[in-house]
Amino acid sequence: MTLNVNFYKIFLKILVKLANSCDFCAFLPYSIYMSEFIETLSKSLDQVQPYELYGRVSKILGMLVEIGGIERELSIGDRCLLTPSQTAPIPCEIIGFKDGQALAMPFGSLQRVGLGCRAVAVKSEPVVFPTQQWLGRVINAFGEPLDGKGPLPMGDVPMPLRGKPPSAHDRKRLGPKLDLGVRAVNAFLSTCQGQRMGIFAGSGVGKSVLMSMLAKYTSADISVIGLIGERGREVQEFLEDDLGEEGLAKSVVIVSTSDESPLMRRQAAYLTLSTAEYFRDQGQQVMCMMDSVTRFAMAQREIGLSAGEPPTSKGYPPTTFAELPRLLERAGPGTHEQGDITGYFTVLVEGDDHNEPISDAVRGILDGHVVLERAIADKGRYPAINILKSISRSMPKCLTDEQEVLIREAKEIISTYEDMEELIRLGAYRQGSDPKVDHAITLYPALENFLKQRPTEHTTLDQGYDMLRGILQAGGQPQAGQNGQGVDG
Repeated sequence: MTLNVNFYKIFLKILVKLANSCDFCAFLPYSIYMSEFIETLSKSLDQVQPYELYGRVSKILGMLVEIGGIERELSIGDRCLLTPSQTAPIPCEIIGFKDGQALAMPFGSLQRVGLGCRAVAVKSEPVVFPTQQWLGRVINAFGEPLDGKGPLPMGDVPMPLRGKPPSAHDRKRLGPKLDLGVRAVNAFLSTCQGQRMGIFAGSGVGKSVLMSMLAKYTSADISVIGLIGERGREVQEFLEDDLGEEGLAKSVVIVSTSDESPLMRRQAAYLTLSTAEYFRDQGQQVMCMMDSVTRFAMAQREIGLSAGEPPTSKGYPPTTFAELPRLLERAGPGTHEQGDITGYFTVLVEGDDHNEPISDAVRGILDGHVVLERAIADKGRYPAINILKSISRSMPKCLTDEQEVLIREAKEIISTYEDMEELIRLGAYRQGSDPKVDHAITLYPALENFLKQRPTEHTTLDQGYDMLRGILQAGGQPQAGQNGQGVDG
């Protein structure tokens, strides 16, 4: 078997050289297509093992499979294929070892898998072959198409699913401000190229809609969007209603729904970052978004607990808090020869508790956070961003002196009004008692209108600052052409 595989590999390489030669082209009118076909076949053949190494299933407990016979040939993260009769092979991943047995978890259902079922080891490292032709496509965690648009092309560069970030010494500093098209974020939470931000919100507060606005209106070259653990019903709604054709045309969307195995959900997150890294290595500015990091952590919790790890805070095992920085650090500035990955990661805060373990851990890793509050959403103001509780750690260094004055003044007005809001609503405050409060009462409605933005509106960086300047200079009344309505996208 070894001799045969090696022979075919050498034979295909010779065919590729012949197909690319001028002399051979004269005899093959379709040599270009032949060359592409042979190269694809050669890549597939590289994944073929020269021999087959297999063991047997010795125990099944829930979603955990114990494999014996080849445990000394396997390591954590290796793949194997369960091959039950009458069904397709089921890919698994080795997640631990116990009592001389390898512990594996499947990517799919264990239906028809029983004791003695063959488990074939796959010794190759999991890789993916992204290409520019992936733009506008929707794929699953295995890099397979979900959109019915035909086969997914394979690129030339293998990208490992568990890639490593550039060395801290080699990384660039954050680049200039990135135009995100959402005036509340552009003005009060300015984001630089290569920055990593979190969107912290409870369920149903509008984080998916905000993420779709960022994907559509960002000035980045490409958007890579990972929908991790989403409801299957909402995926199509997000693609058609929120993202739209305009946003999808410059995006790659990776989907793993909530009904899929925890390994599939985790791998979808890895694939999202691997795809973003490919485009970054091509020198492009990439917007990488993931909804949500919390469901990635939940998937890792299921895997860790199944492997026998001890539960810690809220049942999360230690590996969850180790995997979070490994994943999130892959986003950020590239080297001087590369582009950057600007990251926006949503965090589903359980019970609207912004201090729960995952929120607390992620907030310490990222370079800022956008807080969406249910109370603001209940008032009908979207995006429901609490400006005072949100922060961008790049803000002090990316603003001009004039912009810094505008933002500071606007935040002071909002803070003053919200401190006195209850008294104002009850009628307990008398106008004239405090000039600052009087000023805040005058300007707050216009600032509230500034923060409000429909999903179909697009406001550039400069337009946002002009609108804010008009509000502050005109005493709450925007100047002509700066009415806070934005520009229709």
